[in-house]
Amino acid sequence: MTDLYPLLMSPIFDPRPWGTRDLSPIYPHYRPAEKIGESWLTGDHCKVANGPRRGQSLAELSTEYGRILVGDAARDATRFPLLLKFLFPHEKLSVQVHPDDEAARQIGEPHGKTECWYVAHAKPGAQIALGLKTGVTKAQFEKAIHEKQAESLLNWIEVSCGEMIYVVGGTVHTLGSGAIIVETQQQSDTTYRLYDYGRPRELHLREGLSVLKEQVRSGKVVRAAPQAMDGMKNRCSPLVVSPYFVVELFELKESHEFRVGNERTKSSVQILTCLEGRGVLETGGVEPTAFAKGDAVVVPAATTEFRIRPQRELELLRSFLPGQDVPEPATRL
Repeated sequence: MTDLYPLLMSPIFDPRPWGTRDLSPIYPHYRPAEKIGESWLTGDHCKVANGPRRGQSLAELSTEYGRILVGDAARDATRFPLLLKFLFPHEKLSVQVHPDDEAARQIGEPHGKTECWYVAHAKPGAQIALGLKTGVTKAQFEKAIHEKQAESLLNWIEVSCGEMIYVVGGTVHTLGSGAIIVETQQQSDTTYRLYDYGRPRELHLREGLSVLKEQVRSGKVVRAAPQAMDGMKNRCSPLVVSPYFVVELFELKESHEFRVGNERTKSSVQILTCLEGRGVLETGGVEPTAFAKGDAVVVPAATTEFRIRPQRELELLRSFLPGQDVPEPATRL
């Protein structure tokens, strides 16, 4: 037995020059004084908003509870394994790259930063840049950076609401305006900025170019068909299965029982991110956890059964670690 329970997280709103003051699609009642670029949901410094552990950070709880919280699938028993964020780009982000696991170890980091982006909202024509255009070399891209023409060598693609983008470590990338993204990633914030449209921020050309890959398997994930649950009222859509994370979309119109883990797979913490509606999470012996759009609930790995009761219709993402070896997902550009 453990006294740990499902944790409602307090988001950390991170000001960025490319952000916006209008967060109403996700946080309709929040009026920031600064441009907000990111809302961190499960960072090390994110704190619990409910119950006896209110005010404690995920880093503190991971150290205290270890695998009771993070699960057996996590590499590090004392580090929360996944970072989730909402991204609110109103202008283009810097062109950047993150190291993969191998490159991260060479600089003394425990792991790299492979991530995925779920498009929660998108205006017509919203774009992202993912990788270099076919045939472009690293040397050509470096030359274009110095000539302030880096954007022209990036592979720009339009995105639509409901799409999932897989971004392998080593992929040069950026987000344009017009979309709201839910990012699930390895718990790392190692970012090398390569190009920033003249903004007065530090660039990391040497480090970034050393980890940049000319060819990558990043792209739009080829999605499986939605699966009906509980008759035809609830649906689950697998969005991405990768060696680093699994993300699923649930559309619930009535209560649904979640039973996670089995003797063949390693256990994992579950992160529930609410995209639309309101709901209540119930599990035995603890107070119910109410949540709404924009909230994240961290369900400890030791909690293997829980119920989600929607208030009207509910749309949420479930993110967790794969409990067994899986290949990288099929993608397309």
